[in-house]
Amino acid sequence: MAACIFLTISILTIITLASSTTVNPSSDLVRSSCQHATFPKVCIHTLSLYKGPATTPRELAQAAIKVSISRATKASEYLSGLQKEADRREKGALKDCTSQIADSVDDLRKTLSELKDLKRGTFRWQMSNAKTWVSAALTNEDTCLDGFKEIEGQVRSDIKRKITNVAKVTSNALYLINRLDHA
Repeated sequence: MAACIFLTISILTIITLASSTTVNPSSDLVRSSCQHATFPKVCIHTLSLYKGPATTPRELAQAAIKVSISRATKASEYLSGLQKEADRREKGALKDCTSQIADSVDDLRKTLSELKDLKRGTFRWQMSNAKTWVSAALTNEDTCLDGFKEIEGQVRSDIKRKITNVAKVTSNALYLINRLDHA
């Protein structure tokens, strides 16, 4: 009887260990796809947390764009909230930056739409559009930071941190889109 219980417990332990060490195929895709990204740790972290389907390189690129849209939208909301307490110079920079981040979100949404509807006959054209729009989003994010060069203090450092975070995920999204072109 004791041997039967021991055998049952042993089998259950082996099954539990085997199931807990099974690697999620999408996490393998994230790791292999992100290893050469501009910001690999950020890429792996953000896309490992992504809840939607990402089992193909195309779905992973779409996920990266969705993450970028989400981060840019949150940054825009943060910037809007700062305008209430800002001085005159900060308000001008904040207004410009908010507009640039809104443009980034628009470009990223166009990219996502394009990636969802890739067609064989227009693939190169669509990929060119996607790369152009993500590059424009990155330029907008960079230009946003330029507006704060003459402003000192906590506002500048907080904005730089937030926008740099958006730029990192956007840069990684561009990398993943470029990989689609070579797949």
